[in-house]
Amino acid sequence: MTMKSKITEKLSAALAPSHLEVIDESDHHKGHMGYREGGETHFRVRIVSEAFTGQSRVQRHRAINELLAEELAGTVHALAIEARAPSEPDPRAARGAA
Repeated sequence: MTMKSKITEKLSAALAPSHLEVIDESDHHKGHMGYREGGETHFRVRIVSEAFTGQSRVQRHRAINELLAEELAGTVHALAIEARAPSEPDPRAARGAA
C-alpha cells in the first residue's frame, strides 16, 4: 500500500470527510532535506469534515498529526494541512484556485 493510500485510509476512517485530497508533493522537494528517491516524503492534505466544527486551526492540525503519528515518525518528512468544517468557505476559492 502506498503512503498516500495509508494517509487517505486513516483520515477517512477517523474523520469521515466530505472532501479529502492527499497530494504527494515530494517531487517539488528534490535535493532538499527529507527527500528520498521514489517520493512519498512530502504531502499536502486538504480535508473538509464535520469533525472540525468548533475547532481551532491548531486543534485540527493536532488531530491530524495524532492520526498520522506513525507515518510522521517514519517516512513522511513534511505534511501541509488545509482543514476546515463544511460551513466554512474554501480560502482557495477566493484566490480562484478551487
